[in-house]
Amino acid sequence: MPQTYISTIASELSLSPANVQATAELIESGATIPFIARYRKEKTGSLDETVLTAIRDRLEQLAELGKRKSAIISSLTERELLTSDLKKAIDNAKTLTVLEDIYLPFRPKRRTRATIAREKGLEPLALTILKQKNSRPPEELAASFINPEKEVRTIDDALAGARDIIAEQLSESPVIRKRMRETFSADGFLSSKVAKGKEEEGAKYRDYFSWREPLGKAPGHRILAMFRGENEGMLSLNLRPDEEPAVARLHRVVAPGKSPCADQVRLAATDGYKRLLAPSLENEMRAELKSRADQEAIRVFADNVRELLMASPLGRMPVLALDPGFRTGAKLVCLSDCGDLLHHTVIYPTHSKKQQDEAGTTVKTLCDQFQIRAIAIGNGTAGRETEAFVRSLDLSSDIAVVMVNESGASIYSASKIAREEFPDHDLTVRGAVSIGRRLMDPLAELVKIDPKSIGVGQYQHDVDQNALKKSLDDVVVSCVNRVGVELNTAGRELLTHVSGIGPGLAGNIVAWRGENGSFKTRRDLLKVKRLGPKAFEQCAGFLRISRGKNPLDGSAVHPESYGVVKQMAADLNTSVAELLADPEKRKAIDLSRYVTDSVGLPTLKDILAELDRPGRDPREEFKPFAFAPGINAITDLVPGMHLPGIVTNVTKFGAFVDIGVHQDGLVHISKLADRFVKDPAEVVRVQQQVEVTVLEVEVKRKRISLSMVE
Repeated sequence: MPQTYISTIASELSLSPANVQATAELIESGATIPFIARYRKEKTGSLDETVLTAIRDRLEQLAELGKRKSAIISSLTERELLTSDLKKAIDNAKTLTVLEDIYLPFRPKRRTRATIAREKGLEPLALTILKQKNSRPPEELAASFINPEKEVRTIDDALAGARDIIAEQLSESPVIRKRMRETFSADGFLSSKVAKGKEEEGAKYRDYFSWREPLGKAPGHRILAMFRGENEGMLSLNLRPDEEPAVARLHRVVAPGKSPCADQVRLAATDGYKRLLAPSLENEMRAELKSRADQEAIRVFADNVRELLMASPLGRMPVLALDPGFRTGAKLVCLSDCGDLLHHTVIYPTHSKKQQDEAGTTVKTLCDQFQIRAIAIGNGTAGRETEAFVRSLDLSSDIAVVMVNESGASIYSASKIAREEFPDHDLTVRGAVSIGRRLMDPLAELVKIDPKSIGVGQYQHDVDQNALKKSLDDVVVSCVNRVGVELNTAGRELLTHVSGIGPGLAGNIVAWRGENGSFKTRRDLLKVKRLGPKAFEQCAGFLRISRGKNPLDGSAVHPESYGVVKQMAADLNTSVAELLADPEKRKAIDLSRYVTDSVGLPTLKDILAELDRPGRDPREEFKPFAFAPGINAITDLVPGMHLPGIVTNVTKFGAFVDIGVHQDGLVHISKLADRFVKDPAEVVRVQQQVEVTVLEVEVKRKRISLSMVE
């Protein structure tokens, strides 16, 4: 690991070089971010997952920069263009933009107007004019370059060719590009207008038919919307500063004086700006703006997915789940407290009175037969009507009735994972099972679905897909390892996301379980095919064995620290099990006695906290929620209504809230609180239960405007 990487990252993130070095070494050795954050605090100075991820990503960026430098040096060496000064400039380049500016004049290119002019022998003339030190008029200088054989027949031909060379040279100058890049950033505008003849077809982009705002102030969601409109051929965009002042600034840089040649340099600069420099920098601005918008959208999406994955679980109890529908009825499944499918059928709660009565009898009978503790109802088509039907039944007050967000359930039901889980059942049964399991444990069920399909994103199909996948994978891994996984009941998909495991080892764990029965201790993991000491080190602390032989196997205490806990118990003349059960004994532990070179106070404090609540679930306790009765469709809404709702999506411009009418309403950022809100995530999060007021309803456009301000 080059030390320049370490010092660069330490400086950029204001971190200790030693902590960055330790983090880099751990990552290079194959350690995962959750493992480093949880079990290597002494080495990293207790850096959290966010900082550790930033270090990892910056290391990757610097490595890519290093590869590009090597490729450029190789190309220049091969063409015998590399000088010591050029090599030094390349080595000192801190960013890809600076590096590419250095390389631009040497990049192999097709024949240009400047190339043709050089072939005509006009480069000496161009260089003389560009220096602006010769007192002779440029026309006089050009006269000696007239050469009809090379198609330089007049003085104007010679000067035009010289200007082509100057224009290209100026446009490729790193200094000038830097200056003009600053102009684009500071004074550039994002402007859009409707494409010719697309006024009707592009009506959804009406807000951007005539739009102009400074590049630096354009929010990410607007940038992505306008880029999408351009990609669809509905809008045309411009990302440049006003031309006249931009060219004037360029003139001040390249030809500030009044020498005889200055006018020619200014003419060349104007041509170079319009033909070469402005298009090039506009493309850069596009890439930069897109990257900025992507990062913002990906962060919002990742935050929303995290909240959804960390939503409160109902817990392990028998559940009856309904996937509603009008014409085809509601698919009903009964699940055990482990999520196993026990029974399935179809009921028709929205059809005739006779069918409703039959449906009611079926639900009551199944609730008794399978000792159902909760009923999960998908929030899609006919969801509110089915909920109203279930609530009208004379069921035990101990049975909770809960609407469940079913986004992505149809994708799961048609997936390979679902087919493997339920090869003998169709899509409707699988979808209903997914709805029920989501209520029991959202995390365990949602990891089976591509996070992009969960429905909490903002322009997720427009952003960099590799960056999006990487970010969402990080979120899933973080959530799974933060909660912990029950080793003897977890499916392959959930195990896949445990630190150090992956798809192959997850399959091997499930196979071992099928052949040998439950794992008795964490150490049994070492018996799994291809699961060696390194993988065991990474995964063991995040896997739980409830009621196992070793009580610590049900906690987040890593096996490498079992000896410390045993010593604590021995020093108090008790057993580990008794230490876990007796808070008074734990209060007598003096952590300073157990500090060693490898185990410091951060780890010891984590161990003590885990002994207080072994295997604790960090997710909030489940709270039942119910929509307002009688409000089932957008036509039921009236401005001024106060309604309960669930936040389904948080964006940079506000939050979408489900109020039970099959169309989420928008709480604009200005209506989230009675104070200025810079970021909606400061106020709301996905799955949060809120109270809203209906401000406006547009039935035809299916738009609902809401407020959270009292």
